[in-house]
Amino acid sequence: MDVIAQWVRTSWTKASRGGAAAARRNAVPVGFPVPRGPLPLWHEVLLDEATGFAPRETCASALPDRGRVTLAEVDGRLRVRLTPATFGMPDRRRRPPAVWLRAGEWVRWHINYRFSMPVALGGAWSYRLDTLNLAYGPAGPDLFAGTPTRLVDERTALR
Repeated sequence: MDVIAQWVRTSWTKASRGGAAAARRNAVPVGFPVPRGPLPLWHEVLLDEATGFAPRETCASALPDRGRVTLAEVDGRLRVRLTPATFGMPDRRRRPPAVWLRAGEWVRWHINYRFSMPVALGGAWSYRLDTLNLAYGPAGPDLFAGTPTRLVDERTALR
């Protein structure tokens, strides 16, 4: 399957919800240059408050994990559906439908979460924004810096 998938995960705590720390967090890109490699290609970029939102990248010649994204090729098109995190809040009972891509198209799918730590660990909240950038077919390294063919935005207000 000719797929280039990039997963950008940004994590933070209450300390980055306002002021200069929030400005740094909000300046984090949602698309990064993709390393060259054989298709399928899975590129993961992790950014978090503890590292000052400096990107840490991994890359593999693989399809996305089925626990995160479901893919199906049907009649020359690709069906893409992001799977929400199991323990992330708020509950997402009503979700957008899967996205269909033709060769040369790509989707950017945003979803955010709030997580509760156990009381034994202080009971604090943590937050996360996941962005899936996924292209069907070969693409240039700077593709995900541009405008997607399809955009799905499941971000919601997090208390």
